[in-house]
Amino acid sequence: MATTSTTGSTLLQPLSNAVQLPIDQVNFVVCQLFALLAAIWFRTYLHSSKTSSFIRHVVATLLGLYLALFCFGWYALHFLVQSGISYCIMIIIGVENTHNPMMIITQKITSLAYEIHDGMFRKDEELTPSQRDLAVRRMPSLLEYLSYNCNFMGILAGPLCSYKDYITFIEGRSYQVTQSGESGKEELHCERAEPSPNIAVIQKLLVCGVSLLFHLTISNTLPVEYNIDEHFQATASWPTKLIYLYVSLLAARPKYYFAWTLADAINNAAGFGFRGYDRNGEARWDLISNLRIQQIEMSTSFKMFLDNWNIQTALWLKRVCYERSSLSPTIQTFILSAIWHGVYPGYYLTFLTGVVMTLAARAVRNNIRHYFLEPPQLKLLYDVITWMVTQITISYTVVPFVLLSIKPSLMFYSCWYYCLHIVGILVLLLLPVNKTQRGKNTHENIQLSRSKKFDERENSLGQNSFSTTNNVCSQNQEVACRHSSLKQ
Repeated sequence: MATTSTTGSTLLQPLSNAVQLPIDQVNFVVCQLFALLAAIWFRTYLHSSKTSSFIRHVVATLLGLYLALFCFGWYALHFLVQSGISYCIMIIIGVENTHNPMMIITQKITSLAYEIHDGMFRKDEELTPSQRDLAVRRMPSLLEYLSYNCNFMGILAGPLCSYKDYITFIEGRSYQVTQSGESGKEELHCERAEPSPNIAVIQKLLVCGVSLLFHLTISNTLPVEYNIDEHFQATASWPTKLIYLYVSLLAARPKYYFAWTLADAINNAAGFGFRGYDRNGEARWDLISNLRIQQIEMSTSFKMFLDNWNIQTALWLKRVCYERSSLSPTIQTFILSAIWHGVYPGYYLTFLTGVVMTLAARAVRNNIRHYFLEPPQLKLLYDVITWMVTQITISYTVVPFVLLSIKPSLMFYSCWYYCLHIVGILVLLLLPVNKTQRGKNTHENIQLSRSKKFDERENSLGQNSFSTTNNVCSQNQEVACRHSSLKQ
């Protein structure tokens, strides 16, 4: 009998016993499937063209709190207490101070705190382009705040989204070409034809099905814990250890693929997540997607893996820490990530190891890669080797993240003689590394350069959507649309 203690509902205990899964996992999956159906109903019957933003906020919030209550029971009060205390801080202390105390709460609260701080306290010329784009120019109402934090689409598994994107969705402005005016308000130039998310939702549900099937049938046969089994370590050859390390961590990923892709599908089914059109005029529904599976599995660098894994958390870390840190931003970002994940020692071992691996991989890439770009055969060889090294390095790094405890984590690294730690440190000592220049002006230039690159990548799809939109705008709106496209 699959039983486990839970503060949530036990209504589904018979189903839990039938499928031999813990009741909390069954509650989570069933609630997410319910949220998927609710999202379709929300888009169909509570569309922004049929009802007010107030009603959409109220329904999204109440459904979200109900799902939290079903899954977590009285622990769901944690959502309300966090949100309530944070909102009171912003109201009572003032917006100029909201960016400091919020770091102890959740992603959405900290993101919104910084966005309010940027929009209402800092001058525009002090902001990077991405900060200026996400800045919130007025204090949200309590209902808007609760709806953003507790809506049914993201209360159980996210993903994180910016406050401006969420409000744009609720108010039905996701399919309009807009341009921010001097007052910070968006001025409508022309409307886009509203695309259907059905194909995107079906594709993501298929990914969920395959991931869940893989997790239930294969993942349990390849436990990560077997990497520290004494008999395995004593008898297996090094090639066998390498292969099992990679395969066991590969088998551990589908549960994340399932949860994050299902969460993305729920938001899409409600009409949230539209990012624009690609060059072929196809609608893109990846505004808040949390992973890109193909890029993850084919990563040829540590950075490429991190850029495509838990994307929204990576963007959150970039926006609230990396872009705002004046000293060792990479180290500070990894430490914040470890603290945010929780108190297990394995998290800290993983992220501290990640600092060494990231810096070493960057040094190798900067010093070696340009020798292997031509001819194509040499580039292919380089890609194959870097893929193998990246996958093994990632697996080596994240084993403590899965094992959680300090003793088995150190046992694993001891079995491997801390070899990749040693290699990473030697790389940093032997290869020339671009030193971080100090000084306020220098830091601002580096920060602005990072932000410009980030914005060019993040907005490229949006620019494609504007060009496509111009082709479908009516003749009497053509001038306004072109004006908007040129400005953006």
